[in-house]
Amino acid sequence: MTRLEHAFEENVAGPVPWDRLFHAGIGRLTGGLSPTALQLAFFDWTAHLALNPGRQLALVEKGMRKAMRLAAYSGHCIAGDAGGRCIEPLANDDRFEDPAWQQWPFSLLHQGFLLQQQWWHVATTGVPGVDPHHEEVVNFTVRQMLDIASPSNFLPTNPEVLHRTAEDGGWNLLRGASNWLEDAQQTLAGGDEHPTGAFRVGEDLATTPGRVIHRNALMELIQYEPATGAVHPEPVLIVPAWIMKYYILDLRPTRSLVEYLVNQGHTVFMVSWKNPDARDREMGMADYRRLGVEAALRAVNAVCPGQRVHGVGYCLGGTLLTLAAAAMGRDRDERLASLSLLATQTDFTEPGELELFIDESQVSFLEDVMWARGYLGRDEMAGAFHLLRSQDLIWSRHIRHYLMGEREAMFDLMAWNADATRLPYRMHSDYLRDLFLHNDLVEGRYDIDGRPVSVGDIDVPIFSLATRRDHIAPWRSVYKIVRLARIDVTFALSAGGHNAGVVSEPGHPRREYQLAHFSPDDPTCPAERFEREVVAEPGSWWPAWQQWLADLSGELVDPPAMGAREAGYAPFADAPGEYVLMR
Repeated sequence: MTRLEHAFEENVAGPVPWDRLFHAGIGRLTGGLSPTALQLAFFDWTAHLALNPGRQLALVEKGMRKAMRLAAYSGHCIAGDAGGRCIEPLANDDRFEDPAWQQWPFSLLHQGFLLQQQWWHVATTGVPGVDPHHEEVVNFTVRQMLDIASPSNFLPTNPEVLHRTAEDGGWNLLRGASNWLEDAQQTLAGGDEHPTGAFRVGEDLATTPGRVIHRNALMELIQYEPATGAVHPEPVLIVPAWIMKYYILDLRPTRSLVEYLVNQGHTVFMVSWKNPDARDREMGMADYRRLGVEAALRAVNAVCPGQRVHGVGYCLGGTLLTLAAAAMGRDRDERLASLSLLATQTDFTEPGELELFIDESQVSFLEDVMWARGYLGRDEMAGAFHLLRSQDLIWSRHIRHYLMGEREAMFDLMAWNADATRLPYRMHSDYLRDLFLHNDLVEGRYDIDGRPVSVGDIDVPIFSLATRRDHIAPWRSVYKIVRLARIDVTFALSAGGHNAGVVSEPGHPRREYQLAHFSPDDPTCPAERFEREVVAEPGSWWPAWQQWLADLSGELVDPPAMGAREAGYAPFADAPGEYVLMR
C-alpha cells in the first residue's frame, strides 16, 4: 500500500491525513524537530521576560559590565600586558585551549564570545514563571545558535587553522574541500553502501562463532558455540536495543562481551533485530515483546530444558526486558534466574538532555513524520544525538575534516556507530508516549495482556549498570531501579559513556567502577551518597558482573546441543545471520 493509499484509507476511518502529510514535509526540513514546540518555548520565555522589567534592567546592567570588562581586557592585550583571561571557558569546553588563542586578536575574539555566551545563559534561565521544560529548550537552542558563531569555526578567526594553512601551503583546505564533497555525495546518495568502512560484519566485527536457530518477522536468535568443556547450566539471553545493531556486544575479539561470557563458561543466546522498513510500520511494543523476548525465551527453554535463564538487556532492550520480567513476575512465571540491565532506564522522570526533544507537541509532530514514512529514519535519530553533543559531533568534526583537512581512521566502535537502524512508526510512538512522555510503567498504568505491571513485580535478583558520562540514559536516572525494585539489586557505575562504558573489556586503560548491593530492607541511599561513599575499583566491571552471574548459577555441566531440532529450532545459518546485514 502506497503512502497516499494509506492516507485515503485513514481518511475514511478517522482523522483527515493532510495535516499529517504537511507536518511530515516540514519534518524533512527540520530533521523531525517540531517548529511549534520551539515557538511555544520562546513565546513562554519572551512573554515572561517582558513582564519582568526588573530582570530586563539587570540584564542590561550585566551586559554593560561585560562590555566594560572586555574593553579593559582589550586595552591590556594591545599593551601586551594581559594577565590571563577575563573569563574562563566551561569545564567541558576545550575549543580555546591552544596557546595561540591567548595572542592578539584571537584572545579578544574568544573572550568576547565566551562573555556573550555567559550573558545569554543568564538571560535564558531563571526568568520567573517560565515552564522549566521551555526554559531548557530556549537555553539549549540559544546555545546551539551561539556555537554556530564561535570563532573556532571559521578560517580567519581560528589561529590553529591559520597556522596549519601556512604550514601546509593551503593543501589542508583543498583536502577539506575534497572531504566536504565526499560527505555531500554520500548524504545525497542516502549513505555509504558500506558504512563500517574497511570493517566487515562477520569478518572483522561480530565474529564469535555461533548459529542462527530461529527467525521470525522481527528478530533472529543466535546461539553461540561453547568455548569450554563444561558450562554453567543456566543460559544467558541478551536482548539489545533495536535502535542499534546487536554487535556492539560482539564487537571484535578481545572487545566482545559475548566472547568473554562464552570463555567464562556461559551458554549465550543473542537477539538480532531486523532493520524495519515501511512494511513494519504497525509493529508496536507488544509485538517486540511477543516476537522478541517471549519467542527467544521459548527457543532458549527448548535448547536448555528445565533451566532458568539469565536475562540481559541493553538500553531500550533492557526496558523491554524489564516489561517482560515484570509481567512474568506478576504471573508467577519462573523461567528467569536473574535480570541484568545495562544502561537501562525504567523511570523516565529525569531522562537527561533527550527530554529537550520530548513533549506533547514534539511527540505529535514526530508521529506525523513517522506515519508518512512508516518508520523513524536514521537521519532523524542521528540529528538529535548530534545536537546534544554538537561541540564534539558537529563543530569539532567540521574543523577537523573541512578546515584542517584531516580524516580520523575508522575504529571498531566508530564503525558500529555508523551502521544505524530505523524504528517502526507504531513501536516508537508507543515508547515515546507510554514510557518517555507519560512514564506509565512507574505510574502503574502500563498494561500487558490487559493488566498493569510495575517494576516491583520483578521477583529475580537485578544487576543494573550505569555509565558516568551517559547522555542517553543518565546514571542518576538508571540508579532509580534501586528504589523501584522490591528485590535485591546490585548497582554498578562504570567510567565512560553510553557505549564505551559498556564495551569496557578487562585491560582497557583508565577504567574503573563503583559497585554496591542493596536489599529491599536497606535504608534509602541517594545517588549522591552512592557516588561519594562507594569506593571505586580499578579495571573493567565485566569480571564483577560475571562473578555475580556465576554465583546465581548451578554446578558446571556439559554444553547443550546447538539448537533443538525436535522442537523446531534447528540451526540453519552461521552467525551473525542475515538481519544484522540489512541496510
